Amino acid sequence: MYAAVNSDCTGCGTCVAICEEVFRINSFNMAEAYTNPVPQDIEKKAKDAANICPVAAITLE
Repeated sequence: MYAAVNSDCTGCGTCVAICEEVFRINSFNMAEAYTNPVPQDIEKKAKDAANICPVAAITLE
């Protein structure tokens, strides 16, 4: 599974709070997926982060 964060991100940090193993806030105050592919044992946390993102900025494939 690969994670990506699009430009709709508002930098709220929710994804980081849920899955810091995959997401972080970058120097532009936006989230980014820095771990790809997502390790299998963390996939559920990444899915939870994508599902709770308030602006649906995270895609997983």
